[in-house]
Amino acid sequence: MMPRYLIAAVTAGLVSTSMAQAQDAYVAGVEASFPPWAYVEEGEFKGIAIDAMRAIAEDQGLDVEFRDMPWPSLVPALAQGRIDLLVTGLNVTPERAEVLDFSIPWWENDDEILVASDSGKNMIDVLCCGATIGAQGGATQYQWLEENLVNREGVDVTLRGYEDYVVAIEDMLAGRTDAVVTSTDTAEEFISNGRPVTIVGTIQQNQPQALAVQEGDPNELLASLNRGILNIYASGQWEEIVHEYSPQASIRAIPTAMPDYVDSYQEPIPGYSE
Repeated sequence: MMPRYLIAAVTAGLVSTSMAQAQDAYVAGVEASFPPWAYVEEGEFKGIAIDAMRAIAEDQGLDVEFRDMPWPSLVPALAQGRIDLLVTGLNVTPERAEVLDFSIPWWENDDEILVASDSGKNMIDVLCCGATIGAQGGATQYQWLEENLVNREGVDVTLRGYEDYVVAIEDMLAGRTDAVVTSTDTAEEFISNGRPVTIVGTIQQNQPQALAVQEGDPNELLASLNRGILNIYASGQWEEIVHEYSPQASIRAIPTAMPDYVDSYQEPIPGYSE
């Protein structure tokens, strides 16, 4: 079977069918296996980030085409200009800020420790003493586990990286790992969809999330993205989108905290400080 990321290139529904206009569409890289932020259902892109990007595109008159790509390839693809923006549940980190520019942050997240519901395991069982933990390779959760557990003397854990969290959860339920660490909204999405998993602990991160463009914003997209984010937040459209996919989620004021290490958060911020 042809890999999904090669065949799943679905337009946002905002793109003209004419060849000339389609070639002018901005290409948004997404990881379509990261619910509730981005996923594919019956051939259609869905999720909070997808629908919000559609709303921003409509608000700002942008043509956007979504392209499903493996998570490890997304940041390099944007940094090298092979896509125009990154649309998913993307955490803002110092490392990514060195090669990307971020929109104003629209979300904050913590991380959750998931175990199989029938495992009887608690947080202590799965964070030490020979446990094996799964996380998405290259994700901030993987990095946290590596820095705070794997590389710490006297903490005996094995970290296993996965291409996406769907596979990580399946592996845990098959008994090949003891726990999976993922973001709060993704953990809640698995639980609400009936997966037999339980949260046994929270790693408080207050991690901001945002859209991203290539460093230096060569396509001058940041002002439109920031204006669009503010407009859909002010109109209530953002809340409607979030609650369609995550009914229990609390809506945070936008922008959320903007870390000092992000160049695109220094005044004046395009589309925000104007």
